[in-house]
Amino acid sequence: MGVLETNLHRSQPQEMNLTTDGGHNIVLRLFQAEDSGSVVIMAGAMGVAQNCYEKFARFLNSEGFTVITFDYSGMGASVNGRLKKHSTRITDWGTEDCQAVIEFARESFPGQRLQWIGHSVGGQLLGMTPNVNLLDNAITVACGSGYWRENSPPTKRIAWFLWYFLVPVIVPLCGYFPGKRLNIVGDLPPNVMRQWRRWCLHPEYAVGVEGKALRQQYADVKVPITSVSFTDDEMMSERNTASIHGFYENAPMTMLRLRPEDIGETGVGHLGWFRERYRESVWKGTLLELLQ
Repeated sequence: MGVLETNLHRSQPQEMNLTTDGGHNIVLRLFQAEDSGSVVIMAGAMGVAQNCYEKFARFLNSEGFTVITFDYSGMGASVNGRLKKHSTRITDWGTEDCQAVIEFARESFPGQRLQWIGHSVGGQLLGMTPNVNLLDNAITVACGSGYWRENSPPTKRIAWFLWYFLVPVIVPLCGYFPGKRLNIVGDLPPNVMRQWRRWCLHPEYAVGVEGKALRQQYADVKVPITSVSFTDDEMMSERNTASIHGFYENAPMTMLRLRPEDIGETGVGHLGWFRERYRESVWKGTLLELLQ
């Protein structure tokens, strides 16, 4: 693994290029706090670039945490060249990208507590990351399996069309998934979308498709995990959430299912929580307490 631009004392955030063992070039941003005793890695959702989490990262930074955000290969700032040329898969995000970020954090901040916040796919990737047990604990937010028949009703109504008709036509036609133009998820590499489609059509999602090796990887995760989900999530149902976390069979697990009205909100949804309007209710009232 190689790291460029590793001067940790420049103005924040500091943008760095990280080269994984397999040759992926990914961009991360470092929000370093003086005298920090804890580092938080923010792993984003499918199609959501790291800049969307900047206000949340700055909030944690102001609370004394060093925060690392990053874009998976083929997403956001980690798109190198034409997207249709990216061969990366979702499993590569775990085995390559997430592993490299954890390694970077451990090497750069030895002795500090290392925590993970995984939004949606960022929580799924814990079971695909070989060095995941170097973390001290993890929080998953709005994370579920993605199996389309168990999706929340708003997503389930369109998921069948997405997986059975749109993706099989549009990815070969364009060479990648043009999600921005379609206003669905975001632009994604072709193999990411193909793999995600296979998973979302299987009742056991990724482990049902990838087989025993991946199932064992999930079972090998020993990191304490707290799942935070919202009852008004328009994508992930309670069943989706329970399903994916069930694969972490040897990880100490806490499941928190929040009703927006119980935290003083009218709605949160799948993507809303990282917006600054939830600073008091979700950021300070829920996630910050879990990081202490």
